[in-house]
Amino acid sequence: MNLLAHPELLELLAASHALGTLRGGARRRFETLAREQAPVRAAALVWQGRLAGMTELQSPVVPDPAVWTRIRNLIEAEQAQHAMERQRDAATPITTPSTGTGGWLRSLALWRGAAAAGALVAVLAVGVGLNLREQLINAPAVQYVAVLSDDKAAASMLVTFDPKKKQLVLQRVGSYSEGADKSLQLWALPPGGAPRSLGVLDNAPALRLAASESDVRVPALAISLEPKGGVPSAGGPTGPVLFHGALIEKTL
Repeated sequence: MNLLAHPELLELLAASHALGTLRGGARRRFETLAREQAPVRAAALVWQGRLAGMTELQSPVVPDPAVWTRIRNLIEAEQAQHAMERQRDAATPITTPSTGTGGWLRSLALWRGAAAAGALVAVLAVGVGLNLREQLINAPAVQYVAVLSDDKAAASMLVTFDPKKKQLVLQRVGSYSEGADKSLQLWALPPGGAPRSLGVLDNAPALRLAASESDVRVPALAISLEPKGGVPSAGGPTGPVLFHGALIEKTL
């Protein structure tokens, strides 16, 4: 199946891959397509970036001391009940039926413990759910995406454009370091026109650059290695072009 012709399926597979729920042969096939096709690789990287901070959504919550007291009391009561049953069993050869008082008390203790644990999980789930809903509402709208790679097709920079905030968001996905005396500069490559600078990058793993939609309506982007602080846009890149890639318009 051509995933590029089924964008909704592509997004579902990319999300499942990032979540870790895509398993076995399906995961291997998706990763093969991601290596071979830039749009698939871009979708996978976008979803990985979206879900990377999931573990930081919810701040640590300390359960109420009463919860631990209740659980400890239930455990101690069950242990005491077991001790009484062992003593009774040692005194008489008759085995207490599982439907008797002891079995009923054990079931009661089990269900009380399960109820306490379930209540705690429910409270945490509600808190995480509210934070996740807020994050999804405030999530950036991605209209354009590009994976900039080197000559060996190794991905080095993920670029997305948010039309609501008029921002280019760049995230380093490779290990390249330009050095203290050099700067990376992002260029738009319009068809039949001279390269146009979109900004100079610092060495942060992720950064944002102000841009309008007219700035990014180009078929491709490139990153060159320039002197510290970059070069004027009019002259175009003066250093080697390290990374380049197609800019894809899409709706996520």
